[in-house]
Amino acid sequence: MLELTNLSKTFNPGTPNQKTALSHLNFRLEDGDFVTIVGSNGAGKSTLFNAIAGTFYVDEGSIRLDGKDITYLPEYKRSRVIGRLFQDPLKGTAPHMSIEENLSLAYLRASKPGFGAFSRVSKADKAMFRDHLALLGMHLEDRMKHPVGLLSGGQRQALTLLMATIVTPQLLLLDEHTAALDPATAEKVLELTRSIVAERHISCMMVTHNMHQAITMGNRTLMMSDGSIVLDLKGKEREGLTVEQMLQMFRDKANKALDNDRILLSSLGN
Repeated sequence: MLELTNLSKTFNPGTPNQKTALSHLNFRLEDGDFVTIVGSNGAGKSTLFNAIAGTFYVDEGSIRLDGKDITYLPEYKRSRVIGRLFQDPLKGTAPHMSIEENLSLAYLRASKPGFGAFSRVSKADKAMFRDHLALLGMHLEDRMKHPVGLLSGGQRQALTLLMATIVTPQLLLLDEHTAALDPATAEKVLELTRSIVAERHISCMMVTHNMHQAITMGNRTLMMSDGSIVLDLKGKEREGLTVEQMLQMFRDKANKALDNDRILLSSLGN
């Protein structure tokens, strides 16, 4: 479904600040896979997402999505088939526009290839928006005319999740999308994520700093280090795996311990 071949990306080449962010990375995501991704600071997790989403072009390698080569497809065109959430709840929505207007933009962009200034949503579309908002359980369906800037961080992140999936994407990228939320709100957004991904059979990749989430959500876990995938755990190898065992496996494969403080603190809490 998603095939990454020999991906490499180096920032500031030939300077003292040269940084190899992706190093000949190869990966294949099957249709319907829900993959969690963990790794140290600077391991290449967000760079990988940026490469897939088209934020920048890779130095070498190819990216194929559903059989189509998108390696040099502009970011705005990829956004029609790739949904994405960021760690910051303020990203992904227009704060001065209403909930209904934000949903309309997301819906038209993904559903109308010729989306332009004169595109419109119908009464049926608006009714559909209301039904989807009701499923969030946050009473946002009664606030569709309210500016998004008035919502809490958790409400905005839930809305962004809905916007990214209002038209089922071929791929959903979640970049630590609950990290900035309080624990109770984060769990609610995670539960919404689980249900939407499962019900729509969406292929999903989720970066997380929480080791417990990494081994309990989805069906597959990747661990990254220095721009490469050092562990790809699925099936029986992943079943029953403890956080301590996964940390040890990372040490064995990467020849170093995981040094992300947030990851290590989350593992102590579980």
